[in-house]
Amino acid sequence: MTADFSAAGRLERALASLRGLAVGDALGSQFFVPVNYPLLQRRELPPGPWQWTDDTEMACSVVAVLMAHHRIDQDALARSFAEHHDFDRGYGPAVNRLLRLVREGADWRELSSALFNGQGSWGNGAAMRIAPLGAWYADDPEQATHQAEISAYPTHQHREAVVGAMAVAAAAALAGAPGGPPGAEALLDGVIALVPKSAVRAGLGRARDMLDYADAGTVAAVLGCGRRTSAHDTVPFALWSAARALADYETAFWTTAQAGGDVDTTCAIVGGVLAAGQAGKPPVAWTRQVEDLPGWLLPSG
Repeated sequence: MTADFSAAGRLERALASLRGLAVGDALGSQFFVPVNYPLLQRRELPPGPWQWTDDTEMACSVVAVLMAHHRIDQDALARSFAEHHDFDRGYGPAVNRLLRLVREGADWRELSSALFNGQGSWGNGAAMRIAPLGAWYADDPEQATHQAEISAYPTHQHREAVVGAMAVAAAAALAGAPGGPPGAEALLDGVIALVPKSAVRAGLGRARDMLDYADAGTVAAVLGCGRRTSAHDTVPFALWSAARALADYETAFWTTAQAGGDVDTTCAIVGGVLAAGQAGKPPVAWTRQVEDLPGWLLPSG
């Protein structure tokens, strides 16, 4: 069957990726609760419902802007981030302040570029929200990386944060390719070819070299797994985990979560990348445990 790349077909793929992202985010966030630590080690699900975090809330804005504009409009994206910003969803302090000021009328360009003494944020926030955009552009990974770059700037202007977003979008586009996802090596090679020289790309090269490692803890010790919440400490490991289980959401989730670190974000990235492809959707029973997507995105829920 011919792949549908009409606006409706693109939206369907983006929403599938968004739901996969939300499951990874919401379930991953449950393992920051101490009482659930033993469940993680046993690969057992905690009781629901599971609430998603800022990862999903911001990803919803990415999808909303794509729905409205069929591309990334930075001003519209910044407005959506600010209008739908829920302080209790776990945003970092710098982004909390930025979005509050944008909501009050400040210019996101000045605020974002001024973060961290003018270097911009190199956090993983631009990467955690972007997989649905990659799914939208599953027929054009180069355009996915370009639009992901544009999408990062309203909140993250450091080169590493921008490249992290580009890498995740490229991975999702490749995972959702019309002919089906590539193999693990081909996926990482494809992402590496699409992103510029950076610490993120160097980490992806190491991730490719470690694809035959079975112990996620060892890989996380080398690549990082988000403990420093930076893009280059997060994206290579998340894409290593996604590449090794592109058709097995459950295995990819547990492998990612058991490595620890910024679990909701690494699992959101993995979930969004896998669900960009038909074979990588989350288990239905898991999806039913997750809080509904917000009514402002999908009025029917």
